[in-house]
Amino acid sequence: MTPIALGLLGLVLGVGLGALAVWLGMRAASARAASQIISRAELTEILTPLRAAVAVLDDSDAVLAASAFAKACGLVRGSSIGPGLVSAMFSSARAEGRTQERDLRLPAGPASPPVQLAVKVTPLPNGALLVVGEDRSADLRFSETRRDFVANITHELKTPIGAISLLAEAADAAADDADAVHNFVGKLARETARLNELVSQIIALSRLQAADPLLAAHPVDIAEVMDAAVARCRHLAEAGSIQLSLATAPGLVVQGDAEQLQTAITNLVQNAIAYSEPGARVAVTSHAVGDQVEVRVSDNGIGISAADQARIFERFYRVDADRSRASGGTGLGLSIVKHVAAAHGGEVTVWSKLGQGSTFTLRLPSSQEGVRP
Repeated sequence: MTPIALGLLGLVLGVGLGALAVWLGMRAASARAASQIISRAELTEILTPLRAAVAVLDDSDAVLAASAFAKACGLVRGSSIGPGLVSAMFSSARAEGRTQERDLRLPAGPASPPVQLAVKVTPLPNGALLVVGEDRSADLRFSETRRDFVANITHELKTPIGAISLLAEAADAAADDADAVHNFVGKLARETARLNELVSQIIALSRLQAADPLLAAHPVDIAEVMDAAVARCRHLAEAGSIQLSLATAPGLVVQGDAEQLQTAITNLVQNAIAYSEPGARVAVTSHAVGDQVEVRVSDNGIGISAADQARIFERFYRVDADRSRASGGTGLGLSIVKHVAAAHGGEVTVWSKLGQGSTFTLRLPSSQEGVRP
């Protein structure tokens, strides 16, 4: 690569795409077209590795060079710009002599998802153009997820809040009936506990999304985490006449946050208990599989259909809404497990058959370090 090409590549990587237009414009001041600034081969070599959708066009709108992403997402097709909305910006950019901007959504391709681009078309001397498409797909997905999350939270909070309001009115109206008041107060306590659990889960999920446990990771003894998680669920299992067993393999260590891992395992055990009938069994075990640590929570409960298995890790999704609400479930437990697993570089999977039960497996990278004394 020539010194000119190396300089341009350093400028793009070090300063940004905006500086690319300025640099090309300065270099093109005495040139007939962008292709005369540097060779076409050098320009292609510079643009190809860029993660943004970037293309340089000559004065007849033919593509001189483009980044690999510009071709992969469909912005560049062959030797021309694909979307008509972008090509419509060319004449305006040249006529007004300034950058034209527009948001553009490109449909999914054979091997690529839909892409949301913030497109800028910048005129260069002698009619050449620089087209830059900044990928905003992640920002769009985040905004949509946040909007859906807020909508779901609003819906979920309405139910216990509405129930508390109605029960308070009913208790007040039955002030002369001690048995009725006692009944209503008991229901008030249950709805209040459910509301408190929902708020706690929302806060926990928000913290998980804001913090990276691996930034301040330390060796975590999985057996200790499992012991604590199962201990928290003993009373729930006893209340539901569920047999809860624990078998831990010694010496299994992972890097991460012990509190988050305990929360994840607790949620898996609570979920297994909630979807099991009286007399059922829930087994919590750990194993070393290659360079991974596996924590399995198995039950012989009602099982999960194949259609539900595809969605159970979504926020607020419930296999059986009535059963979940009756047990105090929030629909956030498995979503929290998924976030904890991902944050620790692992995953959570499920095997289940209706009428036979379910097994949730939390897989985490094993640590080569010992547990700190």
